Amino acid sequence: MRLYRFDWNERLRIRIPVLESEWGQLESFEQLAIVEEWELIRGTIPDRIMEFEQIINRLQAQLFEEDNFEQSCILNYDIADYASRINDLHIWYRIDQQLELRGHS
Repeated sequence: MRLYRFDWNERLRIRIPVLESEWGQLESFEQLAIVEEWELIRGTIPDRIMEFEQIINRLQAQLFEEDNFEQSCILNYDIADYASRINDLHIWYRIDQQLELRGHS
């Protein structure tokens, strides 16, 4: 049984690593396999960020034209949600640096 997997996260539109064990308890070949797979996934994160930024830009344009208060609140909520997704993606993007530091310890 593998001690790790990558689960699809619909909100972020990427696969997220899930470790069933502590990083240090994994065999070096497992750590390497995780890092290699994560690098491929990590490479798609800038594309997801750009995609979400484009959605935010469209929502902001709609908000600028919106006269209905309730609809404005919905648009603001959606903008905040996509901004939160971008923030989470930035955090996941930096995970690679943490893995590399652990590997050199």
